[in-house]
Amino acid sequence: MKLIKQKQINPRKMWPNEAANFTPWLVENIAELGEKIGMELEVVGQEVAVGPYSADILAKDIDTDNYVVIENQLEKTNHDHLGKSITYASALGAKTIVWIATDFTEEHKKALDWLNDNTTEDLAFWGIQLELWQITDDTASMRLNIVSTPSQNVKTIKNKTNIDSESRKTQLDFWTKFRDKLQATKKIPTLQTPMARYWFDVRIGRSNILLSNVCSIQKNFVGVRLYIRNQVVDKYYPILLSRKAEINKAIGCEMEWDIHPTAKDKTIGLSYQTNFADPNKVEEALDWMVKQTIIFWDVFSKEVKVIK
Repeated sequence: MKLIKQKQINPRKMWPNEAANFTPWLVENIAELGEKIGMELEVVGQEVAVGPYSADILAKDIDTDNYVVIENQLEKTNHDHLGKSITYASALGAKTIVWIATDFTEEHKKALDWLNDNTTEDLAFWGIQLELWQITDDTASMRLNIVSTPSQNVKTIKNKTNIDSESRKTQLDFWTKFRDKLQATKKIPTLQTPMARYWFDVRIGRSNILLSNVCSIQKNFVGVRLYIRNQVVDKYYPILLSRKAEINKAIGCEMEWDIHPTAKDKTIGLSYQTNFADPNKVEEALDWMVKQTIIFWDVFSKEVKVIK
């Protein structure tokens, strides 16, 4: 084993711009943040409109179905971001605010602590300090340090972590079986490695648009979704929506279009109720998901291919 001396560096060396670089990266790696605060997070949208402003990330706590507002700041905290976070949460009906910054002033840390101590128990305010440490010339490690935490969460995180561990094992087992079944059909050329998380992505040949299947252990349902990221939503979604009748017919049923209207990311999908405590029900859900994934892949890969 060899010790390596690390040097702390400015996160802007990796993410020069918050909106253009860091926020999309965090959306792709939302599980990192979720693990830190003891939540299983699903991204609903990024740069979500709130009047003339926009929230960096709107997510959902899978366990409670409550919204989470995430505000990013690659600099020292200021009043502007604190005020915006509270405004976004109130307008979007969020129960949790996560404020990420590279440096928290003592005043802003105390403000978060005061909010946690003087608001109802269903509201939570997190302060997360982001650090970046250089390991070699071209590698770095990220650290998320909690500087303010809801008092009620501190008492429950340990128990919740044990529950999450079992859920993650179930998710990993489910996605492993799903991948094996889907791979056996030889219908889709490339499949990702299964991971213990809420979603499993399947590429359809276009960047920022993919199948993002979901698996909720707590709510006993699975789903197949076309996921259109906000970077291309203005290009793809209106054209697909104009062909809604034809696409529904090709899929074979009426789908759920635009489940979260306030989100800039758009989804089109189907869900299926199951029971993860019943192995037979899980097998039925797996077979349903494999069948629907192949149908979605066939239909939507052709649909997006013809959009210039």
